[in-house]
Amino acid sequence: MMKTTLQHPNGHQYQIDFNQPLDISIPLKEGMETVNAFYAPLLQIEPVRAGDFVGDMDEGGLLNFKNVQFNPHGNGTHTECVGHISPDGYTLNQCLKQFFFWAELVSIYPQKMENGDRVITLLQIQEALNKKNPAALIIRTMPNDDWKLRTNYSGANPPYLHHTATEYIVQQGIQHLLLDLPSVDREQDEGKLLSHKAFWQYPTHPRLQSTITELIYISNTIKDGTYLLNLMITSLELDASPSKPILYKANL
Repeated sequence: MMKTTLQHPNGHQYQIDFNQPLDISIPLKEGMETVNAFYAPLLQIEPVRAGDFVGDMDEGGLLNFKNVQFNPHGNGTHTECVGHISPDGYTLNQCLKQFFFWAELVSIYPQKMENGDRVITLLQIQEALNKKNPAALIIRTMPNDDWKLRTNYSGANPPYLHHTATEYIVQQGIQHLLLDLPSVDREQDEGKLLSHKAFWQYPTHPRLQSTITELIYISNTIKDGTYLLNLMITSLELDASPSKPILYKANL
């Protein structure tokens, strides 16, 4: 492992310590004590069984050899591409070809609207970015606690991103959006998908290389600021993939 110095587009040189990774993903696991959204079935892990063979050492098997069933959008941290809202067959594995990005982490208290919705507004995004235009924007909603590691968001109308805020994010040239919510859109929005469509500029000018990562968790020990982001996915030919975003603090 090593430390290195990297040049940021803002002109500053930052020290990056690859010995100090900060994992902001939520582990995929079985049971109720994990995150879930959109009424997705719970993740299931079952040993392969064939005749006398059982792929579970706890059951006397020679090794562990198990099947996993999950929904990438509802069972944990995941990254998605425009294929999530497009019938054109785009897959994340085809769209995401680079994996390191300069990122800004910001913390925002969603505002309560007259209808009871809690929304991240345009003004909040403008103030948080303060004219910065990183390749990736990471949003931590407040209040923040580790209950986010085991919350069932289904039917709870969780906070979301107002589409005008999303439009501004795109105008700033931000290619990758990460947040600790189950969706950038309202849970029940009559299929409008306003923020999804605004971010990917779909269907007029699809931003094929841009991604949205949802259901992350950022510990309060990780401070707002500039980071190097390593966005890791599986080689799954689907619109979305379980992902493991890792941050490295950028020190002047």
